[in-house]
Amino acid sequence: MPPYQARPSRCRAAVLPMLFFFLMHSPLLLSAEVTAIFAGGCFWCMEKPFDELEGVLDTTSGYIGGHTKNPTYKAVSAGFTGHIEAVRVAYDPDITDYLTLLRTFWVNIDPFDPSGQFCDKGSQYVSAIFVGDESSREMAEKTLQAIDRLFPQQQVATRILPETEFYPAENYHQDYYQKNPLRYNFYRSRCGRDDRLQQLWDNRKLPF
Repeated sequence: MPPYQARPSRCRAAVLPMLFFFLMHSPLLLSAEVTAIFAGGCFWCMEKPFDELEGVLDTTSGYIGGHTKNPTYKAVSAGFTGHIEAVRVAYDPDITDYLTLLRTFWVNIDPFDPSGQFCDKGSQYVSAIFVGDESSREMAEKTLQAIDRLFPQQQVATRILPETEFYPAENYHQDYYQKNPLRYNFYRSRCGRDDRLQQLWDNRKLPF
């Protein structure tokens, strides 16, 4: 009589392919999403340049850095909550990287205005990079130092701050430039944003 050999049960044979399929299609494995948060004044105007980057999956306008929970636009814009208008950028690190996001951030802000951005003044409109780990902080600081060297006669006012709880803004603020293109373009023009950005960046190449 040949020696006994254990055979895999039919149950195990059926379960293994199902387990493999589940693991391969699990959102945890499929998702390569990473997020970064930037403040550059009006969050409407910061969504578009990030959305145009290959590898960016989503942008969300919202509030960060304040001292109250669940802030509203009315309270934030009045300066009552300590929050800053910001954009959370979700991206695929296999397609783009944090340095590319930093480049996009810098050329879409005025880094020398400590009182806000363009026509929007107040602590809720200042420029900032919010970092969640040491490597992001180091990279952000290196780019800030490079901007400082690029403009030796001016002082960079943009801050690098620790990432805190981010609150998405009300739905009507999300993708505003797509939902209301005429109002968006009118506001952007009247605010002097594009004129100032052209003055700062059109004849300069970022050193990173």
